[in-house]
Amino acid sequence: MNAIAVYEGADEPVVTEKPRPEPAPGEALIRTLRVGVDGTDHEVIAGGHGGAPAGEDHLVLGHEAVGVVEDPNDTPFEVGDVVVPTVRRPPNGANEYFARGEPDMAPDGRYHERGIVGAHGFMAEFFTSPAEFLVQIPPALAEWGFLIEPLSIAEKAIEHARASRSAFHWDPESALVLGNGSLGLLTVATLDESFDRIYCLGRRERPDPTIDIIESLGATYVNSNETAVPDVPDAHEPMDFVFEATGYAPHAFETIEALAPNGVGALLGVPGDWEFEIDGGRLHREFVLHNKALVGSVNSGYEHFEAAVDSLSRFSEGFLGDLVTGVYGLDEFEAAFADDDTTIKTAVEFDIYEER
Repeated sequence: MNAIAVYEGADEPVVTEKPRPEPAPGEALIRTLRVGVDGTDHEVIAGGHGGAPAGEDHLVLGHEAVGVVEDPNDTPFEVGDVVVPTVRRPPNGANEYFARGEPDMAPDGRYHERGIVGAHGFMAEFFTSPAEFLVQIPPALAEWGFLIEPLSIAEKAIEHARASRSAFHWDPESALVLGNGSLGLLTVATLDESFDRIYCLGRRERPDPTIDIIESLGATYVNSNETAVPDVPDAHEPMDFVFEATGYAPHAFETIEALAPNGVGALLGVPGDWEFEIDGGRLHREFVLHNKALVGSVNSGYEHFEAAVDSLSRFSEGFLGDLVTGVYGLDEFEAAFADDDTTIKTAVEFDIYEER
């Protein structure tokens, strides 16, 4: 079968041949429909993140997938079921995090991530997966199912932020999303039913398609070239919730200043090493005197995938059509890895869904 992989020492993906996988007991064989491309894929290709399985010189890419069950192999699924795989797998046998059903809370070194580190991904014509790591979705969502994984990341961060405020009555009204990439836009859409006022901060100038999407969702665009994060409370209002999806290290600390009393910020971006000066005493006072909180969040669990299915089912076709700027076949897969101002979200298509 064909697969898209990156080889050690290379800086761009290629199509390669792999044996069609045979499902082990407890695994189903999945025919891949679409696999999304995101910033993590670019980091893996550049060699800044992740790594190939032990003893191999390449990594099959892709962790945002949707497919159709080809062979249930005595799992609870049926031929033709549409499924989305979760990403993390136990390395060298199970551990307590996987035993508890909390692989997303496992620390570094206690997991493999398919298509990222230690395990081949889903960017191939077929893949296998244990049934416990497959989430069934409605056939009507087959076209957009590759968005469920990134949506699940947002769902987990929102859940953990709310949990941090569960010790008291918290009725948030305002939210600020830092970053107008695909994850930021998906988060704006996800928050739409929970917050009265939503803002999204980015660096782009008008005219720009992401700004159009933000405003079509009823949110307010904040241009960071004109209004820095610490200035948002004066320019707009203090925020009950801040969702950071940029990986820009100063934003973690600037979030504290943007929060309203009792507010919470969720940090999802993963920056490189960066030394800079902050007024630690002032930020410490903000935490203590105004009951503010920051939570870090990475990966997601099965229940977050299920929540993402519900969110995706509520999104309009217009929004999804504007968000996904390109779906490319194997013969033009390179276009899916473009990274320019016209690209928001792309996917590689391996097969077309046909309801049986």
